[in-house]
Amino acid sequence: MVSKNQIKTITGLQQKKYRKLHNLFFAEGIKVVQELLNSNFELQQLFTTEDIFKGIAKNKIEIITDAELKKISALTTPNTCLALFSIPEEKPIARTGLIVALDDIRDPGNLGTIIRLCDWFGIAHLVCSENCVDAYNPKVVQATMGSLSRVNVVYTNLADHLSKTKLPVFGTFMDGENIYAGTLPKDGIIVMGNEANGISEAIEQLVTNKIAIPRFGNLQLTESLNVATAAAITLSEFRRGLSS
Repeated sequence: MVSKNQIKTITGLQQKKYRKLHNLFFAEGIKVVQELLNSNFELQQLFTTEDIFKGIAKNKIEIITDAELKKISALTTPNTCLALFSIPEEKPIARTGLIVALDDIRDPGNLGTIIRLCDWFGIAHLVCSENCVDAYNPKVVQATMGSLSRVNVVYTNLADHLSKTKLPVFGTFMDGENIYAGTLPKDGIIVMGNEANGISEAIEQLVTNKIAIPRFGNLQLTESLNVATAAAITLSEFRRGLSS
């Protein structure tokens, strides 16, 4: 049975201040929860309506009813289970390789998708500006589908970080160089900007290589691409030369 205190704590984790206070986040659904259980993330408690999880210590698993799951779930239609995990410590940011940096990404779905893309394209480190949406927001966790456990997400002063790096810094702009025309390196930082305003002026000053995804439509009227879509195209092009 889920106690009132547990309900209060779990539902409170939908807010960043309580995630920070308790150093906890939650994940929902069999796919996401199982991915995180298979990772190095530390499980605190697993609530499930079905006894389908193996290898979990008895004191960390609780069989509950559908009605109880609904009380703690952030989903409109709760999905079998909800698990509480400790928020891991951030790891140092790599100084080599391909790294993605996000400048003021606010939409949880976009961040979650970009984390999945980093996982897919073998990007181990994702650097976020301090005003980006929290990676442990339930909607972000859900959108990552477990990839959160395989990508090191770090929050920092992005301008300060970029000013100190020795890596080339790439940024996506409408007036940049055609991404399909040049040769892209295997090491570098790729900056993706805010959904509405793109890369901020302060960060733009630190970009050493401006790139653009060209439009091919006859009318050329599309204003911009969704940031997650642009990230997918950009990462694919950076990795294309490594697949041959």
